[in-house]
Amino acid sequence: MGNHELAGLDAAALRTLCANALRVLAIDAVQAANSGHPGMPMGMADIAEALWRHHLKHDPADPAWIDRDRFVLSNGHGSMLLYALLHLTGYALPLTELKRFRQLHSLTPGHPENHLTPGVETTTGPLGQGLANAVGMALAEKLLAAEFNRPGHTVVDHRTWVFLGDGCLMEGISHEACSLAGVWGLNKLVAFYDDNGISIDGDVRGWFRDDTPARFEAYGWTVIRQVDGHDRAALDAAIEAAKASDKPVLVCCRTQIGHGSPNRAGSADVHGAPLGEAEIAATRAALGWTWPPFELPEPVRLAWSARERGAVLRRQWQEGFARYAATHPELAHELLRRHARHGSPTPGVEAALSAAIAAAEAKGANLATRKASQELLNAVAPAMPELLGGSADLTGSNLTDWKGHKALTGTGTGNHVHYGVREFGMAAVMNGVALHGGFRPYGGTFLTFSDYSRNAVRMSALMKLPVVHVFTHDSIGLGEDGPTHQPVEHVASLRLIPNLDVWRPADAVETAVAWREALRRTEGPSALALSRQVLPHAGEGGDRSESIARGGYVLRRAASEQVVLIATGSEVGIALAAAKLLAGEGIAARVVSMPCMDAFERQPGAWRDEVIPRRLPRLAIEAGSTSAWWRWVGEDGDVMGLDRFGESAPAGDLYRHFGLTAELVAVRAAQLVKARSVAPALVSQ
Repeated sequence: MGNHELAGLDAAALRTLCANALRVLAIDAVQAANSGHPGMPMGMADIAEALWRHHLKHDPADPAWIDRDRFVLSNGHGSMLLYALLHLTGYALPLTELKRFRQLHSLTPGHPENHLTPGVETTTGPLGQGLANAVGMALAEKLLAAEFNRPGHTVVDHRTWVFLGDGCLMEGISHEACSLAGVWGLNKLVAFYDDNGISIDGDVRGWFRDDTPARFEAYGWTVIRQVDGHDRAALDAAIEAAKASDKPVLVCCRTQIGHGSPNRAGSADVHGAPLGEAEIAATRAALGWTWPPFELPEPVRLAWSARERGAVLRRQWQEGFARYAATHPELAHELLRRHARHGSPTPGVEAALSAAIAAAEAKGANLATRKASQELLNAVAPAMPELLGGSADLTGSNLTDWKGHKALTGTGTGNHVHYGVREFGMAAVMNGVALHGGFRPYGGTFLTFSDYSRNAVRMSALMKLPVVHVFTHDSIGLGEDGPTHQPVEHVASLRLIPNLDVWRPADAVETAVAWREALRRTEGPSALALSRQVLPHAGEGGDRSESIARGGYVLRRAASEQVVLIATGSEVGIALAAAKLLAGEGIAARVVSMPCMDAFERQPGAWRDEVIPRRLPRLAIEAGSTSAWWRWVGEDGDVMGLDRFGESAPAGDLYRHFGLTAELVAVRAAQLVKARSVAPALVSQ
């Protein structure tokens, strides 16, 4: 069929061709890579055509347009569907990149990555998290609309659309996030469920028999049931109904995985493997597709292009925003500022941070670092309207609220979120909020429950999102709750995540600096590990904020130093007390506080060597896993920590039981000094 014949196609036939273009691009790219997932793109192609060509508000020329609709491919293994959509609608994703699917340094990796491919809103692949990100995006839209829209001026008005599959719904995070979406009444959120009945292991009825529509209705969603995912009229009607709903919407689309493949459609065989040349040829014949691999007829390309329509939509919004700015100039300026990609703190916020740090040093109070964190929020939050806090049902323990905060309600207003007991959902929703723009989210839970949220924490690091994870009750110091709640390996484990800054501050000043650095950070998340118990003030009155910011610094010096004590968090106080005991024995000890190994590792080697001289024996102390510390003490050094689970007892008893006392630290340090004097290590200055 030539282009001249296509020119006479009716609208229905053209829509079929447009959907089939998605199918053949997917199977061609997967075949070229000899790797990938063709089944989902083939099955959801008709849904994608209905949404992207007829309803999605976007402009391929400006993927960062503030009021664009957000599209999330939660079932991210079907990434070729999204890449085909982006290419065809006019994003900066040329055909050459589709041909390089899953190849090194291509713009078309195996799963979508938001920092890599124009038009990709979030990195997906770990199932369920894209759906949770979408909940965060829809929440951000609702909060911004309530804050900035004015009568006659609707400048925030867009939807979040999600594609998801059985795997997303089997993951528990889908329950956490979708339950919250119902509570919050996120009526701009629409999810399309690819109900094809197949997962990697085969027919899902063997392991997934949930009544999904009833489940979502129980959450408070509108559910549009039994939509034929290959019937354009049914899809159009469902989308229109979804747009009219006053609740979040689940559109249940019955589809056939691998639709169009004569011999593999409807089976697990088409889920995650190339079709092969013979089956591709048979599929082309079944679809009536006569063009070679990666070749598309011009009428189909023209029909898919969204550049003209997108430019009109964006221009209309810009004209409306100009009228808004003329009437509400301060609001307009603030909305644009808030959407600047992860902008640094304003001068007002920086001033509040500086004042809070100076006040904490001057006050010199003995304070639990979780309480010091709340005091910092009390000082800074009023100057930072984009700050969106929260806790997973532990607000009174995490102390993530502040004076004057307003709890989020279903009305769409508030700046503190009660996530309920949903640690994983909280972390993934915060990622969605950060991805949307307009807010700087943070959320709290106990450090031991970072295990629940860990994969979303990892995703925030992978996506370079400036989310702040507040983890309190950071050691055996929480006491009587026992080993189920006492984190031992958690700080060490979090330190393994690339691009995550893990702060474990020793006092109120270090806590305030940790917050400052987390809020200044624009290309990655931070985790604050904070104590339940009161910790002694570590400073001596001087300004140490810039030294703290470098991750590790000399807290106490001594003349003719013989040993270095390195500690973090609650153990810094123990190290300081041990140094005094050693001084009484004639041993001069340097005390180094290392609140953030990640920041310390980024410092020049000269700084690190000056802080921790290799010429001196070194002893590290931390109430947790010892594994990360050996790098800093060397083979001739020593580490005092906890490489076993804790016990249930008062905190003081536990520290004595596990040998983490100033007296025992002094003994171990003295042994190091004695060993060095007997057999000096061959180390350089």
